[in-house]
Amino acid sequence: MPDNSDKSFYDRADAHINLSNEQLREFENLGKVSASMMFGTTRFNAWVSARGFKSGAEMAQAREEMLNYFCEQYRMMLEDNLDDHINNFSKYMNATSA
Repeated sequence: MPDNSDKSFYDRADAHINLSNEQLREFENLGKVSASMMFGTTRFNAWVSARGFKSGAEMAQAREEMLNYFCEQYRMMLEDNLDDHINNFSKYMNATSA
C-alpha cells in the first residue's frame, strides 16, 4: 500500500495510467493494453528485485518469498480499487444506478 510520506505515489501511478489511456486511443483493445501494463509491471518488479541480490542462485532462494510479497500486494491494491469502483460505479462510469 502507498506510504503516506510519499507524496508523489499517486502522481507516478497516474502517469502509468495516462500512458495506458493514450495507448487505448491507438490500439482500442482494453485487454491488450491491460496485459501490456501488467507485463511491464512484472518485468520492472523482477528487475528491481534482482538488484538486491549478488547472484541468480541467491535470488532463486528468495523466489517464493518474492512471489508471495508481490502477489499479496497486488491483491490488496486490486481489492481496494475494485471496492472503490463498486462504491463509486455511477461516478466513475457515468452510469445511472438501476
